[in-house]
Amino acid sequence: MDSKQLIAEGKAYLGVEFGSTRIKAVLTDEKGKPLAQGGHGWENRLENGIWTYTLDDIWDGLKDCYADLKKDVSEKYGVKLTGFAAMGFSAMMHGYLAFDKTGKLMVPFRTWRNTITEEAAKALTAEFNYNIPQRWCIAHLYQAVLNKEDHIRDIAFFTTLAGYVHMMLTGEKVLGVGDASGMFPIDINTGDYDRGMIEKFDKLIAASGTGCEWKLGDILPKVLSAGEAAGNLTEEGAKLLDPTGDLKAGIPLCPPEGDAGTGMVATNSVGKRTGNISAGTSVFAMIVLEKELSKVYPQIDLVTTPDGALVAMVHCNNCTSEINAWVNLFKEYSELMGYKTDMNELFTKLYSVALEGEADCGNLLSYNYVSGEPVTGFDKGALVFARGAESQFTLANFMRMHLYSALGALKSGMDLLFKSEDVKVDRMFGHGGYFKTRGVGQKIAAAAVGAPVSVMETAGEGGAWGIALLASYMNDKNGMTLEEYLNRVIFADEKGESLAADEAEISGFDKFMDNYMKGLSIEKEAVELFN
Repeated sequence: MDSKQLIAEGKAYLGVEFGSTRIKAVLTDEKGKPLAQGGHGWENRLENGIWTYTLDDIWDGLKDCYADLKKDVSEKYGVKLTGFAAMGFSAMMHGYLAFDKTGKLMVPFRTWRNTITEEAAKALTAEFNYNIPQRWCIAHLYQAVLNKEDHIRDIAFFTTLAGYVHMMLTGEKVLGVGDASGMFPIDINTGDYDRGMIEKFDKLIAASGTGCEWKLGDILPKVLSAGEAAGNLTEEGAKLLDPTGDLKAGIPLCPPEGDAGTGMVATNSVGKRTGNISAGTSVFAMIVLEKELSKVYPQIDLVTTPDGALVAMVHCNNCTSEINAWVNLFKEYSELMGYKTDMNELFTKLYSVALEGEADCGNLLSYNYVSGEPVTGFDKGALVFARGAESQFTLANFMRMHLYSALGALKSGMDLLFKSEDVKVDRMFGHGGYFKTRGVGQKIAAAAVGAPVSVMETAGEGGAWGIALLASYMNDKNGMTLEEYLNRVIFADEKGESLAADEAEISGFDKFMDNYMKGLSIEKEAVELFN
């Protein structure tokens, strides 16, 4: 069946993801091939000290994104979108959306970006003996309890952004296990919330003096694994998505997922001893573990794949912004000298020259902390470049240093996994702007993790594509695990290049990191000076 007929007969798959700056829709065939896409730009807003998106932002953005998809389909294929074989929704993980028994949102959506839950996060981490980051949903809920906010006694349900959109489209209060693992810890043996920790939390609520009568297990969404049915599009849901009335109800939906899970699917890194690095303005890395960690690490989040395998995640706030600033400085210099500058060419040349630098960057050092970096213990940031009198100050070393520094905080967390927990990884997948220049970021990331790094041609399709694949997996799994399905059906013919670092490059990065960790005192002084 050709693409036009597939779409006309409602046999394509739709995936939609709410990113931090863009809502994206991707339409695929049964093999995961992208057929059409739509998008809508949006930005969070700071209101009364809270980073939020309004409900109008969410629904107006979704409608516009879907309308843009319809337009793309019409222009490419000349057909009208009326249905899909299955569909799925994904979004930024964590945050706080709390509803009363009538379904009313009681306080504005608190996104993952808010750092207002430090007291709750520390208390829960100690109570559970399990790392609870500030951005997790349960930290937001408990902070509201500690603050004795007016709405807390009336909470009937709370969820993530993806869970909210799914609920409004289907009426089902469910969540994929990957997204759920960023709400509350998951017991990987049951694939559900950890019962022992739920009991501990209920005791905290009972002792809080707030008069809350709800039990945590009653207000959390039901956990589903990849491949399970998660409801069908209702008549009301179809109108929310497509007010024109073209879209018909009854379409099956896969479990809603978080952006971490869809990123793992989109990079085919859901199997044990695989992982991925997403590197752009911020950076995070995830590795699917073979066993649980021996102790709690504040630098390491534990989440799951969309089918419930345990994942260690290191998330850092800063990555390429400082590199971009230096490239812009070189652009200014070029234009001062009368040269017209093509930014793509400039980025490519400056990234590429980094590979000519010494493995330890010639003893140069920098910190790229535009904002705070919790992994290394900073709640505010400052930008630092330092060198000794004997350091080898060349352009190649300078650019290599900045590419190292972009992964410095990440590597400090990853080294806890590799050196303290003896975690093994066979292959990593890279995606994001850091990997855009062929072979450069890839080679340096391989030196950072000590394992081959692959960049796939499809990696740029992103999380909307990942949730579309999860929708197709629900329909066509045929007894396969998610890992088997991705390997056999989606990525069987994938053309991706894998690069490994040699021992000299790995030891060079390690030497840089010795200076990086010792030099954090320099960063501390800079933060105090500039803040």
